[in-house]
Amino acid sequence: MEKTLIINSGSSSLKFKLFSLPTEAVLASGLIDRIGIEDSSVTIKFAGEKFHKSLPIKDHKVAVDLLLKLLVELDLVTALDEITAVGHRVVAGGEYFDHSVIIDETVIEKIAELSELARLHNPANLLGIEVFKEQLPNALAIASFDTAYHHTMPAKNYLYSVPYEWYEKYGVRRYGAHGISHEYVARQTAALLKRPLAELKLITCHLGAGSSLCAIKDGHSFDTTMGFTPLTGVTMATRSGDVDAELVMYMMKKLKLTDPDEIVSLLTRKSGLLGISGLSSDMRDILAAKDQGEARAALAITLFVKNIVRYIGQYYVEMQGLDALTFTAGIGENSPIIRQLICDELAFMGVKLAPKANESGGEAVLSTPDSTIKVLCVPTDEELMILREIELIKLDPTRGKFEL
Repeated sequence: MEKTLIINSGSSSLKFKLFSLPTEAVLASGLIDRIGIEDSSVTIKFAGEKFHKSLPIKDHKVAVDLLLKLLVELDLVTALDEITAVGHRVVAGGEYFDHSVIIDETVIEKIAELSELARLHNPANLLGIEVFKEQLPNALAIASFDTAYHHTMPAKNYLYSVPYEWYEKYGVRRYGAHGISHEYVARQTAALLKRPLAELKLITCHLGAGSSLCAIKDGHSFDTTMGFTPLTGVTMATRSGDVDAELVMYMMKKLKLTDPDEIVSLLTRKSGLLGISGLSSDMRDILAAKDQGEARAALAITLFVKNIVRYIGQYYVEMQGLDALTFTAGIGENSPIIRQLICDELAFMGVKLAPKANESGGEAVLSTPDSTIKVLCVPTDEELMILREIELIKLDPTRGKFEL
């Protein structure tokens, strides 16, 4: 039986899903966490069971060795050669990659080159790619890029108002992120509404630790909130979202910082919900604190909602209408309160949530029949999206070819 492993490699983590083909059944999913840090652990869920163990995991090579060993020990694969393909989620593909590609040395070089665009992500993605190529040399290795989906954006939406030669010489433009998720959610939204995707004007809201919105028109990405890097856009867990460039220089002087990486680190790791609330980067903690009367927690929620609504309004105007608004990812899927707060701000547009449907969540239409704009919840499945890309490349390897 052929099996495909989908990998999302972080700087200190390794998320995975194991699929059986051709049924697309999920045989196992899990997380190896805190790699290279104290209290490392591995968790694997399979067939209604859960394996969990805490143990030292020195680096990604040890993590991959452990994962492959456990897949055999738990009878999820009888032999490693059953794993015929490994798909890797990669955040930044720059202007090089507008589709999923078969990984070779040139692709690895380009992913490394693009690390400046996603300094938290691409180096970690590469670690996973290199270790799996070493451990499963005969498996087809595919890279799917979060930025690829946004290559359909028109120039008016991806260019910044800076010297044009910056774009020509240095690739300065809006690349976006979460494209794999936005594409999956858009397709599922069209299926739930029983309408062709190409006929719909959609806004998909991927709200989690990292958050972004995507305007989808004529079946393609039309505009998105993340920019040159995943730091910009709406308020996120620890990322600031949009800030004035002059503010960066101002605070470097005030804080007596000389290394630009230090201020970027503050905007990336100490801002957003954490920076405003002073309590936590987790929306669940902040909602609980708000209920306890914490003013800054309430302010963090207000800013989070306000910045999302601002972009929804912008995209509504850009697309000259909106058929549906879809929530996904950790907050989008699991927080009825945040969905309600956002939709309350859109009531003047005729948006109406059905309270019971909103509380239930899951993959469903959440709006009332008379809502002028449909509101949906669609749990994202980036791994399934990558799996389907791999299957298309297997049928036609030219789809996965990368050419400069």
